[in-house]
Amino acid sequence: MEVVPSPVKQQALRLGLKIAQPNKITDNEEFHRALAEISPDVIIVVGYGRIIPQWMIDLPPLGNLNLHASLLPKYRGAAPIQWAIARGDKTTGVTTMRIDAGLDTGDILLQKEVQIEPEDTAETLAPRMAALGADLMVETLRGLQAGTIQQQPQDHTKATLAPILKKEDGRIDFHLSAQEILNRLRGFQPWPGAYTRFRGKNLHIWAAHPVQRTLAEGELRVDSDQLIVGCGSRTALELLELQVEGKKRMPALDFIHGYRPRVGERLGQ
Repeated sequence: MEVVPSPVKQQALRLGLKIAQPNKITDNEEFHRALAEISPDVIIVVGYGRIIPQWMIDLPPLGNLNLHASLLPKYRGAAPIQWAIARGDKTTGVTTMRIDAGLDTGDILLQKEVQIEPEDTAETLAPRMAALGADLMVETLRGLQAGTIQQQPQDHTKATLAPILKKEDGRIDFHLSAQEILNRLRGFQPWPGAYTRFRGKNLHIWAAHPVQRTLAEGELRVDSDQLIVGCGSRTALELLELQVEGKKRMPALDFIHGYRPRVGERLGQ
């Protein structure tokens, strides 16, 4: 329950760099003057999630640069990593771009592709993308300094959105196929995760994999030591790790022994 500085601030403190942390930057004359006094060649903005004021965009000669965790114009918005996994993409990437008055609409500078592995979650993919993106930003800065980068406007007709996640996004819809549900489970880690209802309580599903079974959508079935739930398109998931509201995470076998699911019992009700 303590305020902890971000990794960027911690490193800046170690290096003895001057730090400013304004509550807002729009209509902030004091911050405007402080930044103008520095007279930066370039400003880098990462993970800010708000519109940059025009005065800040116009200040440095090389502009304001952003590192975005998708291959723009795909997945503009606050949660590009999560939605790329949730929608079943096999690849994604990182983009450096010039910031303009829109949200993730500026000209593209450089891009690098990243493979999404079958077992990736948002928690495992994000660090790989961060490391790749950091290197790409350094490459971008050197290219701009050398004058070797040709910026490219985005094709706005191909833009897709990756909106900020809501609690409701984690609610499992058993009309979806097993793979679609699994993709959302992987993408929405650690929050909002993937959850449903079981005997009047929330049931969080932490791990699962598709199996060849045909059950009614949402139907829960115990098959030997396996806990199976029916999904859309005549598919099914084996549930591997679960967490009942107010309880600890548990493997499926402990859930079977503790709750003894009844024949015909359904999730989501």
